[in-house]
Amino acid sequence: MGADVIKVERPGVGDATRGQLRDIPDVDSLYFTMLNHNKRSLTLNSKNESGKEILERLVQKCDVLVENFAPGALDRMGFGWERIQELNSRMIMASVKGFGPGPYEDCKVYENVAQCAGGSASTTGFHDGLPMVTGAQIGDSGTGLHLGFGILAALLHREKTGRGQRVLAAMQDGVLNLCRVKLRDQQRLQHGPLKEYSQYGEQIEFGEAAPRAGNDSGGGQPGRILKCKGWETDPNAYTYFITQAAVWANICDVVGKPDWKEHPDYSTPPARLSRLNEVFSAIEDWTMTKTKYEVMEICNPLNIPVGPILSMKELAEEPSLRATGTIVECDHPERGPYLSVGCPVKLSDNDVTVTRSPLFGEHTDEVLSEVLGYSDEEIASFKEAGAV
Repeated sequence: MGADVIKVERPGVGDATRGQLRDIPDVDSLYFTMLNHNKRSLTLNSKNESGKEILERLVQKCDVLVENFAPGALDRMGFGWERIQELNSRMIMASVKGFGPGPYEDCKVYENVAQCAGGSASTTGFHDGLPMVTGAQIGDSGTGLHLGFGILAALLHREKTGRGQRVLAAMQDGVLNLCRVKLRDQQRLQHGPLKEYSQYGEQIEFGEAAPRAGNDSGGGQPGRILKCKGWETDPNAYTYFITQAAVWANICDVVGKPDWKEHPDYSTPPARLSRLNEVFSAIEDWTMTKTKYEVMEICNPLNIPVGPILSMKELAEEPSLRATGTIVECDHPERGPYLSVGCPVKLSDNDVTVTRSPLFGEHTDEVLSEVLGYSDEEIASFKEAGAV
C-alpha cells in the first residue's frame, strides 16, 4: 500500500520460510514468496555491535518497527520500548504475539494453535465430530491484518500528536475477534436453545458451550452446503444455499414446492426451524439436477442467496480475479512466473502494484547507502565486522 518495507534477515540464515515446503530445490519456497511481496531484504546481525549500530539508525530513520520475537527478546538485545522511544519518539513499534498478558503470554503459538486457543476450532465441524481447524489462515494472516490496521491507527494518531506508540496484536485475540458471532451464541445459549442450529431441528440437546454447527449459517438465516450435479466425481460440485425469509416464496417456486408458501408448517421461519432437514433435503433434490453455476444463474435474479464452492484451481483460473488484481502473476528470477494474491482492498486513487519477493540480502547495500546514508567504505567495514 505504498510503504517501503525493509525485511531484516539474519546473515547466512535468512527467513526460515525461504526453505519451508519447497517445490523446487534451492529456490525460495512459495511459502516465502507469497508472503513477502514489495519488500527489500537487508541482512543484519542484531547481536553484533556494528549490527546494533545499523539497527539504531534504522530506528531513527524509519516510521514503524514490526517484530515477532519471543517475549523479552528485544529487551535482551537492548532495544526495548524505552530504548526505542529514546532513539525515535515518533517510532511505532508493532508486535505480534501468541497471547496477550496473562498465564499463557510466554507460550509459542502457530496458526492452528491460535485457532484452537481463540475459539475457532471448538465451534468448527459437526456437533458429533472432532473440533476442526479451518484452511483460512485466521491465526497468522488474520492477526497480521489486525496488526496492520493498528499500525495505520497509530500513524494517524502520530499525525495528530507527534508521538509514536506500541501496537500489540495477539493471535488469540485476533482469532476471537473473528469468532465474535460464536461469542454471541454462547451468551444466547444461556437463554435457551439456538433454534437456527441444525441440532435443534434434530432434537439434540445443547450443552453449556456454543456447539459446532457444521455448515449452518451464522447469521440467523438457515443455510447449508448442498450437492450439485456432478458431486459424485467432483469434490467441489456443491453450493451454499440460504433460505432467506424475504425470498421464501421464490425458493418454493424454484424447487417445486409452491404449496409450502402458505402451508402453516413451512410458511414462517419459526415453523420451518424444526423441519430444516426436510426443507434442505427438498432443495438439494433440485440442486442435484443443476451445476453449481446453473444454481447461481437461476437463483441470483430472484435474490435467493447462493454461492458455488470454488476450488483453488477455479479461483486461480478465474479471469475476473486476474483483471481486478485480486490474483496476480509475478516473475521471480530463480523460480520463474508464479501466482499470488494481490491487494484485496481496492483504492480509487491508488493502484497497488505487486512486485516479487526479494532474494536473500538482495538490497543490503542499497538500504545501507540510500536509506541510512552509509558510505561505501563504511559498508565494507560492516561486512568485514560480520554485521551484515
